Amino acid sequence: MAGRLSRVLGLAALASTVALLLMGLVVAPPDALQGQSQRLMYLHVPAAWTAFAAFGVVAVCSVAVLLGGRDRMWAVGGAAAELGVAMTGLTLAEGSIWGHAAWGVWWAWDPRLVSTACLFLVYVVYLAGRSLAGDVPSARRRVAAWGACSVLLVPVVHFSVLWWRTLHQPPTLLAPSLHPPIATVMLAALLVGVVTFTLAGGWYVVRRTQALLPGTSVTAQGIDEPDRRAAETPR
Repeated sequence: MAGRLSRVLGLAALASTVALLLMGLVVAPPDALQGQSQRLMYLHVPAAWTAFAAFGVVAVCSVAVLLGGRDRMWAVGGAAAELGVAMTGLTLAEGSIWGHAAWGVWWAWDPRLVSTACLFLVYVVYLAGRSLAGDVPSARRRVAAWGACSVLLVPVVHFSVLWWRTLHQPPTLLAPSLHPPIATVMLAALLVGVVTFTLAGGWYVVRRTQALLPGTSVTAQGIDEPDRRAAETPR
């Protein structure tokens, strides 16, 4: 089942990536003020969205672990946290490049940037805690409590541009207004980017979860049943 889901998500992500390249580089026009650098939005916003979604999964899995969930919830939480940290790092890198083009600096002590960097560090600590917890139930519960509480930073990052004075533009998606301040063709390209990153992120979480579960193996052909070597017992 997991192997089939992995293949479906992978193929869908690949097709969506082709659509994103066409929409982002060919169909959507450059921004009237920012020019070609604005095309980074089609990667920057979807990466941030994927990070938020991944950290939401971490929170759900962490609560499940605290309530008695075992290996699978622990594994899903770890895979989602890895994805979230990677996407947050990508968001910061793309934001730095875009900020340099728009503001002339690589970094500014802006509420959105600072809160995003804090989010990145909080989940790096979560991953470090997982590596130290091992199979000890009490240690896992402490790490799960950290993961469940850390998601509270996500709304702080998202609404920071509304709560404080900031250089960053207001939210494009998930904005309080029902009419996003963006041209229709650009919004379409952005939504394709969100779908692409979501599918690719889902593919990663499925594959990585199976790799983190004891007794399974992941090969180039897909996800195998419980690893034969793990299943063997000494005679």
